[in-house]
Amino acid sequence: MAEWRVRALTGGLVIVTLVLAGWVLPAVAHDMQDDVRRIAVVSAFAPEMTVLRGDMDSARVHSINGVEFVAGTLEGQNVVLFLSGISVVNAAMTVQLALDHFTIDRIVFSGIAGGVDPALHIGDVVIADRWGQYLETLFAREVEGGWAKPPFFDYPFANFGMMFPRSVTVQRASAEAPETRFWFPVDDALLAHARHAAAEAVLDRCQADGACLQRPPKIIIGGPGVSGGAFIDNAAFREYTFKTFGARVLDMESAAVAHVAYANNVPFIAVRSLSDLAGGGQGENEIEVFLGLAAGNSATVVKALLRGMPE
Repeated sequence: MAEWRVRALTGGLVIVTLVLAGWVLPAVAHDMQDDVRRIAVVSAFAPEMTVLRGDMDSARVHSINGVEFVAGTLEGQNVVLFLSGISVVNAAMTVQLALDHFTIDRIVFSGIAGGVDPALHIGDVVIADRWGQYLETLFAREVEGGWAKPPFFDYPFANFGMMFPRSVTVQRASAEAPETRFWFPVDDALLAHARHAAAEAVLDRCQADGACLQRPPKIIIGGPGVSGGAFIDNAAFREYTFKTFGARVLDMESAAVAHVAYANNVPFIAVRSLSDLAGGGQGENEIEVFLGLAAGNSATVVKALLRGMPE
């Protein structure tokens, strides 16, 4: 018998044996297409995904380009759960990959973030109503008396030194021509639902190790959020971000996902739990202290959003 036939027969027998033995094999086909309407539940941080995945029913793993997509039900909704990966590029890439292979009618993104609004504290959860990318920017040429900016970009905001935030141009199927904008909106219906869901979510104040927040965390609905491919731990830039954009929260993924959702005409909302103050706290960055608490509270709000989510 030809060698390739032996290998094919042996491989087939192994698969049959594993199936009969009760093994669940993940789907690995790059060209797979899931026609079940689902909500994409996207986590930026692995511990949060672990919490959500543990509550799923009928979970099945699909591996596409090395990314694990877990399809199943969560809080009574058909969902596909996956990690975005840290950074704007990873987030945009994985969400578009999901949109290309699953029938997604809404996107719920969540994770930890840095607090920018001085009225907020570690542990609070922010659901912004719009997202912008502060590192879509021009690094200007320094000239005598200031900075020289090329005239062909739109500069809607004040600069931070040589950095001049600018708008981006995006094409979407429903538009006749490309559109230039800075803010990408959260879906109005999802935001309205979030106001009701927030009343049902009970956030943790203390961790299993006994460490507790100084005050009970709260959920804040509305206001801007911004994202960029930088981890911010700088008090001056934090102050600039709040003053310039009115931002309540700063992270590394949400605005990129909002951008992709907008381009694909898919309703989007993001839940961000504050794990640090982006350089605004005293002493060292606080992210490692209440990381698990922030991730758990974000997962709690996501599950509250899924319950009773309108069509």
